[in-house]
Amino acid sequence: MALGKLLHSHEEHADDGGTIDHPRAYDTFVSIGFLGGRRAAYTRVATAARPRAGERVLDVGCGTGYLSRILAPVVTPSGHVTGVDPSPAMIDYATRHAPANCTYVEGAGQDLPFPDGSFDLVISSLAVHHIPADARPEALRQMFRVLRPGGRLLIAEFRPPANPLARHLIGALTGPAMRHDPRDLLGTMIPDAGFQVEAEGDLPYLLYYVRATRP
Repeated sequence: MALGKLLHSHEEHADDGGTIDHPRAYDTFVSIGFLGGRRAAYTRVATAARPRAGERVLDVGCGTGYLSRILAPVVTPSGHVTGVDPSPAMIDYATRHAPANCTYVEGAGQDLPFPDGSFDLVISSLAVHHIPADARPEALRQMFRVLRPGGRLLIAEFRPPANPLARHLIGALTGPAMRHDPRDLLGTMIPDAGFQVEAEGDLPYLLYYVRATRP
């Protein structure tokens, strides 16, 4: 799939909850977006989440499984990482590249197919803006539900550059998917779902994170 078509698809699906169904093209798009620093960017997201050996981790909106593959060796073979994504193509791609302690399941963030209290840590990176706006509060409630008491949440989203020219150029390239202010995108959804926010702030590579705990 041509990069231009992928960018158009990404723009169309930013707010309507559509899936992105071209894993290899998406990986190319994301790599370009991080200017070659994709590994470093996702490593910073994983570090901010503070995964621990032996933990059960859920990656909501896992896409091609890139972040979950970074988390897998950190939780060690005694832990497990589960990725969930609404795109069958993404789940198929992630499954074919999965390490032994990763599994992938088709499903939407607003209807997570897991029992209550199934996970120690839930991470969602660059995925909330793909969930339909009216379904995002339910998605956060679902993340709360599948976490055990004391479990942790890490949400990471794109942070537009402060420089107006850079912001305009990125917006022209990616469309509305990357024009949002993450603070406006997330609003009060995380505390409204029952979480206690512990930390938030900027990460390198134009990322913003919120870390929270389920009481």
